[in-house]
Amino acid sequence: MNSPKAKKKLAIIGTVGLPAQYGGFETLVEQLVPYLEKDFEVTVYCSSKFYSKKDQKQFYGKTKLKYIPFSANGIGSIPYDMISLIHAAFKSDIFLILGVSGCILLPFIKFFTKKKAFVNIDGIEWKRNKWNPLIKTFLRYSEIFAVESAEGVITDNKVISDYLKATYDYESYLIEYGGDQASHQDIDRKDIENYAFLKGKYAFSVCRIEPENNLHIILEAMAQQSKLPLAIVGNWDKSDYGRELKAKYADHSYIHILDPIYEKVLLNTLRSNCYVYLHGHSAGGTNPSLVEAMNLSLPILAFDVMYNRETTEDEAIFFKTSGDLKAAIDGLNQSEIDRLASSMKTIAQRRYTWKVIADKYKTMMSPKKLKFTSSRIK
Repeated sequence: MNSPKAKKKLAIIGTVGLPAQYGGFETLVEQLVPYLEKDFEVTVYCSSKFYSKKDQKQFYGKTKLKYIPFSANGIGSIPYDMISLIHAAFKSDIFLILGVSGCILLPFIKFFTKKKAFVNIDGIEWKRNKWNPLIKTFLRYSEIFAVESAEGVITDNKVISDYLKATYDYESYLIEYGGDQASHQDIDRKDIENYAFLKGKYAFSVCRIEPENNLHIILEAMAQQSKLPLAIVGNWDKSDYGRELKAKYADHSYIHILDPIYEKVLLNTLRSNCYVYLHGHSAGGTNPSLVEAMNLSLPILAFDVMYNRETTEDEAIFFKTSGDLKAAIDGLNQSEIDRLASSMKTIAQRRYTWKVIADKYKTMMSPKKLKFTSSRIK
């Protein structure tokens, strides 16, 4: 009798770690792991600056968590991803690399080894305003090396797929995000005691507090109206931008500035019972928080960029300025709310479920499709 063939070892590189705390890649990995570990020996690289090895050691079934002592955010993501990739080169057969920060090393690893790499390039990272010219140049070359060296490049939004086709004549794997892990939660008495706005209609948003997520526009608009209170959850104390906004709006009677909430039942209670969901992201492709809100049948008011239009199939209400958002809030009626909720749910059920997404990743990385014979880059 033949013994069962050993599973290929898969390293997932580029996340802060598990369990997920708001980040899109972290949410992606958390949802993919139960599917992938059926076919691979999975190792997820995590930042020990954010996670405790002791606390998370037994958290994810058969999946191993490897801790790297660097920050995974901002410019720190570059050495963090590079060190993770070097370590994985000695331990794993296949890399799933999330983001291009460490991909400057990929051609060298591919030249000397038989490792196979798949890269989700996220958004067009090198174009983001938060980077200085030197970092933008570095990330631009990392993107080029990722496209030239990987067995496959994943994009999560058609806009980014079109960019790769136009720039490199490259056909990427278009794989978006699921959102059906988010579930509706009924409000109980304790919730109302802690969050009085739950007694009535309110607007809601949850995100990382970064300029690209346009919290300044959302807060300015909501401070100028009295139709809906706003509850907004995020990591306000992680940046000057967040601290300044928190100080400015913390005492406003119609705005509820909430610190990070990692307890999923509570987060889903606040999110799933809102009257409208405000999505300010302007970068990064298909945002997981947006497709989660769509799966919850939430009416979406989204910042007007091509990524959000593609994700919602132009069915959301869009805003560019605080004036746009205030006018949209003032003009809401129940008929429009019902239309938005129905449209968002219909699109989400068709496009954004985790089983569909996981099957696409598994098919793409199937060891049966990969030949571990060449040590040269393409």
